[in-house]
Amino acid sequence: MKIDRVFEALASTPRRKILAYLSETSLTAGEIAERFEMSKPSLSKHLKILEAAGLVKNEKKGQYVHYSLADDNMLGTMHSFLATFCPTGNALKAESAEIEKTKIKQQ
Repeated sequence: MKIDRVFEALASTPRRKILAYLSETSLTAGEIAERFEMSKPSLSKHLKILEAAGLVKNEKKGQYVHYSLADDNMLGTMHSFLATFCPTGNALKAESAEIEKTKIKQQ
């Protein structure tokens, strides 16, 4: 059942942090990995769980795969809203917004 996958995905602190980082911008796996102390295979596993739950989507751009929130579903939107009230999530959302501003300036 898909809702079980969503709750499994949200039960993990690193996955909730990944969602907060993706709340305002898309990031490559490498950009996400820079923010965590975990191996790339572990990060890849977390991203696959988030994708299976329908919370994250990916898009290949050149040689990189960019991950972003799957805002086209209610659960992604709800998580983004709730992260605003979470002390950790809110700070990560702010960092995500800064990353997006930097990307825009570099274009």
